[in-house]
Amino acid sequence: MFGFGELPKEYNVKIHGPYDPAVYYGPKDTPLSEVKLGQLPAWLSRRSKNPVDWVRAGSRGYWRWSHKYLFPKHSGIVPVVQMAVGLSFFFWALNMSDIRKHKLQKYHW
Repeated sequence: MFGFGELPKEYNVKIHGPYDPAVYYGPKDTPLSEVKLGQLPAWLSRRSKNPVDWVRAGSRGYWRWSHKYLFPKHSGIVPVVQMAVGLSFFFWALNMSDIRKHKLQKYHW
């Protein structure tokens, strides 16, 4: 249903081997880091505008992060610090309106 929970159409077990959720099995394209400024509109037009593909891209990013930082046997404190910084930024953004109001008050008690 809507492509959720299904393997990508481009995935072939005979060619790719075991399925890895961190790998994009679609057609290869130029990475964003190698795109020149004049080629950017054409590169963006080749991207999918389907929300299901956006969710899949986010899932691949999560799995890549997990394989690199969370799943190794001796992963260290890096994933904990990254989560703490991410949550701190998220809650700061949620409370930004209250922070601005407080900054403009004459007395701060």
